[in-house]
Amino acid sequence: MSEVFDTIVRSIIVSGIATALASLWSIPLTYLLVLRNRRAMVMEVIIETLVGIPTVLLGLLLYMLLSSSGPLGFLNLLYTPQAMIIGESILITPLIISVSYRSIRDMAKLYHELALSIGADRFQRIRLIIGQSLPGVVAACITGFSRAIGELGIAMMIGGNIRGYTRVMTTAIALEVAKGNFEEAITLGIALLAITISISIAIKLLSRVRIT
Repeated sequence: MSEVFDTIVRSIIVSGIATALASLWSIPLTYLLVLRNRRAMVMEVIIETLVGIPTVLLGLLLYMLLSSSGPLGFLNLLYTPQAMIIGESILITPLIISVSYRSIRDMAKLYHELALSIGADRFQRIRLIIGQSLPGVVAACITGFSRAIGELGIAMMIGGNIRGYTRVMTTAIALEVAKGNFEEAITLGIALLAITISISIAIKLLSRVRIT
């Protein structure tokens, strides 16, 4: 049972760090995208297309980059938690941008002209728009975390499912099913389902919140 607990904690930590990293560049990129109204439609289509990229394809590309014969092989990141974090952060970046884009765009339409009319400078306008769209932005990050923690392809291909090191809930479930150990697989599945449901509830609650 302690191994199951360690696997759950490792999954949360890896996906949490990946979400935090992805958010660092996704939110500023989303705001810049909102400002580029003329090109927003084309970029929105591209980003929404990338949201559905097969994880095994991304995992394959990262494996080729990080393997010993790849251009980044010298970093020795393959089959490490760091590789999984990088992979998951790349995977969920389009998702966070896509979800947060709608919230920031809507708030920009509502408050940009208002901020200009009261003489707010650029920084104040940005702070107002981000503040008002914060619930939607947080919901986007939570959605990204949900996607990351339920991911299998990348975790398996560049994490390697190493016991006590890179094994996370999804790879552990796949392994236990292959071994016929359904009891442990079900336990991990219930834990993953509970986390996913909690995330869905959090998103619903955040969608009703507005910063005053």
